[in-house]
Amino acid sequence: MSKWLAGRVVGQKHWTDRLLSLQVTAPLGLFQAGQFVKLALDVGGERVARPYSFVNPPGSEPLEFYYNIVAGGPLSPHLAALRAGDTVHVAPGIAGFLVMSEVPEAENLWLVATGAGLAPFLSILRTEAPWERFRRVVLVHATRTAEEQVYGDLLAAIAGARGERFRRVAFVSRERAPGALEGRIPAAIGDGRLERAATTELSAARSHAMLCGNPQMVTDVTAALAARGMRKHRRRAPGHITVETYW
Repeated sequence: MSKWLAGRVVGQKHWTDRLLSLQVTAPLGLFQAGQFVKLALDVGGERVARPYSFVNPPGSEPLEFYYNIVAGGPLSPHLAALRAGDTVHVAPGIAGFLVMSEVPEAENLWLVATGAGLAPFLSILRTEAPWERFRRVVLVHATRTAEEQVYGDLLAAIAGARGERFRRVAFVSRERAPGALEGRIPAAIGDGRLERAATTELSAARSHAMLCGNPQMVTDVTAALAARGMRKHRRRAPGHITVETYW
């Protein structure tokens, strides 16, 4: 198999000046919701690649990737310049363990993200797996500004379809936003604000938490959950927390 597949850009949505969603068609095999693949472009005579999580659910087209432009970054500014019809290289290998098949049984599933770490959870939420296994699913998404709370129509449609079984909690850190909590997620776990906003228990006895976002959030939220008796999940030692850093 060739190391790279030729993907064709079919669209790109600009949510803000630095947050975009890239839509690509490529002859890629099946993946599990929550997984990622490497995208690459040839820049300055060198092929530059980075991993990006699927936003779309398995079996759907086009492939969609939500990302932020890193100023001076080796790849993201060039991805942002792509237009429909352009080519992007897609690695044939699919990876990642932030998937439902790796999550043990629990009553409540918490999906906790910062920034573009939202992407894999959007894929997961559009499959039947979480709804078949958990009584309630809570999505927690922290951003700097209210305009970065993206995919609102999609999340509203999920809420409409799932009713009381789905809760969405937004955090906005740099401004006040109607309906959003202020501050940081770990503090809201510690003082109980997060559970009150979600009207859902967050405990070792009833919950599993999947964390995806910047490393500091993952570290701090893991510590806040550990204070509640929750521990990282491993195949040989089942626990309550599954993590993936996303920077």
